[in-house]
Order: sequence, then C-alpha cells, then structure tokens
Amino acid sequence: MAQDEKNGTPLPEELDEAQSAALYSEQVAVRREKLRELQAAGKDPFRHTSWPQDSYADEVKQSFTDPAEGEAGRQVCMAGRMMSKRVMGKASFADLQDTTGTIQMYVRRDAVGQEPYADFKRFDIGDIVGVKGEVFRTKMGEISVNASEIVLLAKGLLPLPEKWHGLKDVELRYRQRYVDLIVNPDVKRVFKQRSQIISAMRRYYDSHGFMEVETPVLHVQAGGAAARPFITHHNTLDIDMYLRIALELYLKRLVVGGFDRVYEIGRNFRNEGMDHSHNPEFTMMELYQAYTDYHGMMDLCEDMMRTVGREALGGRAVVQYGDEEIDLEKPFERISMKALVQRETGVDFDALPDTDATKALARERGLAFEARHQKGDILNLFFEEYCEAGLRQPTFVTGHPVEISPLAKKDPGDPAYTERFELFIAGKEYANAFSELNDPIDQRTRFEYQEFLRQQGDDEASGVDEDFLNALEYGMPPTGGIGIGVDRFVMLLTGQTSIRDVLLFPTMRPL
Repeated sequence: MAQDEKNGTPLPEELDEAQSAALYSEQVAVRREKLRELQAAGKDPFRHTSWPQDSYADEVKQSFTDPAEGEAGRQVCMAGRMMSKRVMGKASFADLQDTTGTIQMYVRRDAVGQEPYADFKRFDIGDIVGVKGEVFRTKMGEISVNASEIVLLAKGLLPLPEKWHGLKDVELRYRQRYVDLIVNPDVKRVFKQRSQIISAMRRYYDSHGFMEVETPVLHVQAGGAAARPFITHHNTLDIDMYLRIALELYLKRLVVGGFDRVYEIGRNFRNEGMDHSHNPEFTMMELYQAYTDYHGMMDLCEDMMRTVGREALGGRAVVQYGDEEIDLEKPFERISMKALVQRETGVDFDALPDTDATKALARERGLAFEARHQKGDILNLFFEEYCEAGLRQPTFVTGHPVEISPLAKKDPGDPAYTERFELFIAGKEYANAFSELNDPIDQRTRFEYQEFLRQQGDDEASGVDEDFLNALEYGMPPTGGIGIGVDRFVMLLTGQTSIRDVLLFPTMRPL
C-alpha cells in the first residue's frame, strides 16, 4: 500500500469507505492515547497558557538575509500548526504554519535534547507547537528555523484531511470552515482580502467626510426594504421584534438629527431563499449624504468601487470574474429602466396607455404577474426577465417606477418614476440608491400603500413607520442615499462566484 510522504499513513484515495472510516477511528484512538501518555508523564500540552511568539513565517522569509561569515543568524520564537513531518534518525524536518504562511523547521536531537526530540517524533500532523531557534538557509536554498527548543502547545485529537478538495461532500468545507482554513491557503487568502476590502471601503468614506455609526439590529417594525423579516420575541418587553432587513430608516433619522454624512457597515437579515448569491444574513454598507441626490450617489459609488478595486487588485481595477473580464476603470453606463427595456424588447412603455394594456402585453409574453400589480410593476417584470442577466459590465439602471420605490423621490419631470438607480454587474445587483424621499406627507401615502399590499398578502411589503414619519416632519434636508452589498463586492474583487466562498460561516441546513 502506498504511503503518504507527510505522515506515513495510507493514501485515502486507495481506500474504500469502510477502510477510510476504520483508519480514521484508529488515528483518533492513537492521538488520544498519546495525550493520555503525555498527561501521565506530567507533560500535558494543554497546561500551556501562552508562548512568547515574536515572529511570523512570511515576515521571517521575506526579511531574511544570509549572515556574514562567522556571525549568528536571527533568533526567533514562533508558533503554529505542524503541517508535515519528515523524521530522519537524529534530525528531522517539519513545516510550521502560522497565520501568515508556512516555514520549515529543522529539528536535531543534539540541538533540542534527547528527551524533547523523542517527544517531537511522537507529535502528530495538526498539533500546535512552539519553536525557538536560528533562521538559516538550507543547502537546498529553503529558509528554515534551526530549532533549539520545540514544545507541544496543544494536541490535535482529530486528523486533518489529506485531500480536502477531493472530498465528495463539498459542503463540508462550509460546515467545518475551521478545517478548510487550516488546509486550504487559497481560502484563507480570500478572507484576508475580504478584510482588506472592507477596511479600504472604510478609509474611502472616512476620507470623504462620512462618520461611521451603529444602529439597532432589533427593530419594532421591519422597514427600509422589500423583504420578509425574521421575527423574534423580547421577553422583558413582551413584544415581537424583527431582525433588521435594512439599515436605512435609522440612518435617515440621523440625517434629520444633523449628521450630514453617515454610513454603517452591518449585518442584515432576510428570511428568503438561498442560492449562490443570497444568504439569509449578509453584510451591507449604507450611507446618507445631505444636500445631494442620486446623481451624487452614482458618482460616489463609481469612484469608490474603482478606488477600492485598484487597491484590492494592486493596480488597475479590472478583474477576471468567471469567464469574463469586468472593467471598473471604464465609465459605468447609465440608462433608464424603460429605455433599457425598449432597447432589449422593442416595447415602449410610455406608449402603453394604462395598466390593463401592460398586463395584456405581459400575458402575450408569458410573464406571470399578480392582480395587484400596476403598470410600473409590469415594467419591472419586463426588466427582470429580458434585461437584468445581460448587464455584464457595470451599469447604473435609473428611473424605477414609483410602485416599487416607496422611499425614493419622484422624478419632477415624470412623477410615475423615481430618482433611483440600481447598479448591475455580471447580471447581479450590487447597489441601490435614491434621492431620498423627505416629504412626510408623500412618505405617509407610500407607507399606507405598502400597508395595503401587506394586508393583501405581500409579506415583503412594509407597514407605516410612525416614528420615522415623525422624524421627517421635523425636516430632513435633500439627501442622497445608497446601499451596497459588501459580500457581492468582495465576490467580484476576489473572483468568487458563490457567496458561500466569501462568508466565513454561511447558513447551512443542519445535518
């Protein structure tokens, strides 16, 4: 039987399911027995409370210079997970993986001592170890640590998978992300990039005079978006509450209060379907700026994405996404929804006299609609069916019908439409923005219509938010607002086509 060069165990691909299960159980039993022996000998690894770590793999390798003849090399104290071990009599090699990368350890009996070396030879792949020693370059040219001390800091009681990508159940990567991160450096890279992208977004908004704030996650009324909420119950107050579906309404209260530029990066929760671009909890960035409109939001959004894209990609903001190249450097296209529908279908909605005519056309096209739908709703259905998937390069779609835009100002030139845009890239929505509705009388009418829809069975419609209306009655300045899907933006810049690959712990059905 073939042997794994890393730990001397049979290669998993050469075992059937029963053999693999038996081997796994045997390995677990051996590791637990080793732990018992260590504890009996007074060497319990879990007694360690700290380790004086002062160096990391990537920095050590990048900063290494060969010492002058006769001079000692750099002394380091490192810690991490042992990912391989090659025992060769009185000297051995092992790979140490820390949060930055991997470095080789050279462990000699004469250097660490006979008993510690004997202990080291019983270490398992996946164990957490600490090592002290001198950095040097091997004859093969590999930068390594010549260990003077090596200590077992924590025992891994479960063996790591040898061929992680070869597992038949790919969902196990998401269910046990902690293992995925250990054995798959590319996965760890994506999440480091995610952190960097969000930090870059923060720097961008901070540099443009915006103040970051935090608003409630528990709401007494779901609002700010068309979505089905999660409902919970507050025992002390004895009331039902909702996990927020949007950040919007509290942020606009702050604009009323005199904060002219605010933003929040936070989690939203929507009790809806799941697919490669949707998760029940997700991260949004929303900002509001007084004395501007949706045109200002377009300019800000385009500049932010281009700036952050350049930083994330280390040059031009051009990313390979699946089979296509997405260019954030070129000016984003700007086109109205009705113009786009006319371009793709030949249908001029302005030429259709009323709702009945639009519904008749929808029937001809085989588009399903509800009895409550109005002309604007049907226009949106045409857009979703014939246009959305074809928007590959960044495109601002403007002029949404008032029926589907309860929080946006009407277009003064055509009150059937609103000053709103959505940004589409690669067929998906990335941002949604308005010239925010600040007329409390108009807003009440819109809310009341939403309440009517809710009573008619639309579980995504919002109700009347009296406190928000009260805030508007104190006066909110002309304001532009935008929401950007952070997860999707990260997907784009990291080249990931599934939202699960940019969420550390995506929502999964329990086994």
